[in-house]
Amino acid sequence: MSQTPDDQPTTTYEQAREELADVVRRLEAGGLTLEESLGLWERGEQLAELCRHWLDRARERLAAAGDQPE
Repeated sequence: MSQTPDDQPTTTYEQAREELADVVRRLEAGGLTLEESLGLWERGEQLAELCRHWLDRARERLAAAGDQPE
């Protein structure tokens, strides 16, 4: 992925999670060539990293909000 940690990805968390779930379903269903499977695996890795990015940013925002004086 070509993003730096502070960049906002163009895919939302929900979109990435849904596509990742689809990748997993396709891999579990089988019937793919090795090349197709490897391509899906690589895409799944990218999507998992994107989901981690979104979750890390959400945790940072929550932590920052918790540090705000009342």
